[in-house]
Amino acid sequence: MSVKSVAAKIFANIIHRKTQKWVQNPIETQQKVFQNLIASADFTQFGRDHHFSKIKTFEDFAKQVPIRDYEELRPYVDRVVKGEQDILWKGKPIYFAKTSGTTSGAKYIPLTKESMPFHIEAARNAILSYIHETGKTAFVDGKMIFLQGSPILEEKNGIKLGRLSGIVAHFVPKYLQKNRMPSWETNCIEDWETKVDAIVEETFNENMTVISGIPSWVQMYFEKLEQKGNKSVGDIFKNFNLFIYGGVNYEPYRAKFENLIGRKVDSIELFPASEGFFAYQDSQKDKGMLLLLNSGIFYEFVKSEEFFTENPRRYTIGEVELNVNYVLIISTNAGLWAYNIGDTIQFTSLKPYRLIVSGRIKHYISAFGEHVIGKEVECALKEAMENSNIRVNEFTVAPQIAPASGLPYHEWFIEFENEPENLEEFALKIDNEMRKQNTYYYDLIVGKVLRTVVISKVSKNGFQDYMKSIGKLGGQNKIPRLSNDRKIADLLKRA
Repeated sequence: MSVKSVAAKIFANIIHRKTQKWVQNPIETQQKVFQNLIASADFTQFGRDHHFSKIKTFEDFAKQVPIRDYEELRPYVDRVVKGEQDILWKGKPIYFAKTSGTTSGAKYIPLTKESMPFHIEAARNAILSYIHETGKTAFVDGKMIFLQGSPILEEKNGIKLGRLSGIVAHFVPKYLQKNRMPSWETNCIEDWETKVDAIVEETFNENMTVISGIPSWVQMYFEKLEQKGNKSVGDIFKNFNLFIYGGVNYEPYRAKFENLIGRKVDSIELFPASEGFFAYQDSQKDKGMLLLLNSGIFYEFVKSEEFFTENPRRYTIGEVELNVNYVLIISTNAGLWAYNIGDTIQFTSLKPYRLIVSGRIKHYISAFGEHVIGKEVECALKEAMENSNIRVNEFTVAPQIAPASGLPYHEWFIEFENEPENLEEFALKIDNEMRKQNTYYYDLIVGKVLRTVVISKVSKNGFQDYMKSIGKLGGQNKIPRLSNDRKIADLLKRA
């Protein structure tokens, strides 16, 4: 065992003990975070406008601070972007994470000197948690790649801005610099396809042990490796045994990845966003990711079914239940207050608090009152593919409310790697699984309001071509699993 491996084990044990202190005291931990946030922002413009000096309890906070999304918080953010101080948080942010919004154009998410360390520590602790549980450390002696956005940063009114993954690239610890790939020059390439080609060339002959990124874009990297080497990724990288991912559910990609790699590899799921690093997978045995309750973020939860009502109840960590779909609401040490990030989650465990990401509150299908969410379509596809050689590269689902003939239906756009022999039979399997997942959908099918699922095949690389056509190829961008309209569907139809 190398010196680095021994050191990694020791460090992993230390971090595990520190983590357990707050894991064992979740409610007290969140209360302390809440109090610190309110006290720290008391004198800010937002704090004065919402009477932070009078807030003593969460109930006070809920009365004073309504739930907002980016567009609703934007008047404050715009002042921060202009360079004003003490608006949402003390002083100025040290960075803006620039993301693309659907209704508000570019979004500028503040990152402060208080919030930035938690983004770095959470990613590190996810790996250390894996080491503590499994005892596996050999990978620390190999090369690691993190497929991410360009680290080149712009500047706006004295504050640097860029993609979150590009900002994080500036904080890679020194002890990982020699192991980290790709090179800085390659990482700075803006065009995604050109960048992936360069990464393939740089990494092909290296001892890659850890690979990380959004599954859909890592898949492109793997396919190009396979084409270059004319053999599986596992044969090219014989010591590759750990895949780290976030952003989308890995399950729809798992069979395809195992085929590309040629074997199973361990994986760690992360739940990062520009607004904060919320959770990571802390166990290879138990389902879900550990919610990070001690990372400068105070969490609230609103039941999805109640979210669009006039005054939905806001729950704190001690009040949540298992297997309920919640909208995740955050208040952070970057100055986001009762902020709706748009993700929905479900708890898989309450001791400790572990969760899965179930979808997006705006990415759903309810054209007929069915309330279908991302977790349900992903699970239905996974079950329909079980014990078969069918493999799917990518998919999305949209309602067809006005077909040329017959009843309306849900249309599944699927790019197959291995197609089913009988497409209609496969569609029926998906439909049967959807009925198990969603009782509203079951009632609509049985009541002959909807007909069963219709599959439309997407040609090879069709989704990549679609993302390229809208300027969102690579980086942190991903295909929505669900749309309640036909915008994506109609573009895929025309492709």
